[in-house]
Amino acid sequence: MDRMQKEELVASLNGVFGSVNLVIVARPSGLTVAESTDLRRRMRESGASFKVTKNRLTRLALKGTKFEHLTDLFAGPTAIAFSEDPVAAAKVSVEYADDNAKFEIVGGGLYENAVDTTEIKTLAKLPSLDELRGKIVGMVNTPATRIAGVIQAPGSQLARVVQAYASKREAA
Repeated sequence: MDRMQKEELVASLNGVFGSVNLVIVARPSGLTVAESTDLRRRMRESGASFKVTKNRLTRLALKGTKFEHLTDLFAGPTAIAFSEDPVAAAKVSVEYADDNAKFEIVGGGLYENAVDTTEIKTLAKLPSLDELRGKIVGMVNTPATRIAGVIQAPGSQLARVVQAYASKREAA
């Protein structure tokens, strides 16, 4: 990797750190290519990303961002999982770490705050933004459906009464 590529990578990572809300630092010691590909696929499906990083370049990219406090975590083989949704990357990372002993979560950052592994596990148990949005829409929709049903009921009863009278006249 030449100097220009390194500068582009640092700028790219700096942009990522500026735009995401959650960064998880992990040690993917001994993951095979197939396992890494599977983890990346899972991350993509949930709206998150996963990247194996060079420590020195990542430390440079962290400077001046809200995640600058994570600099000390970058020692040894490291990778980062990140997402705008503060739950997406945590869910996939924790789930993958539970299934694969080669993947260890070291720590991370949520907004400007440092989070440890237990906080990341707690964060992973929360519903994602999409799930919360769905619940809110369901809660808003339910009363509207009930109101429509209540309003419709007297009209349908009235129509049945009129139909009954019409049927009696036809029979007579």
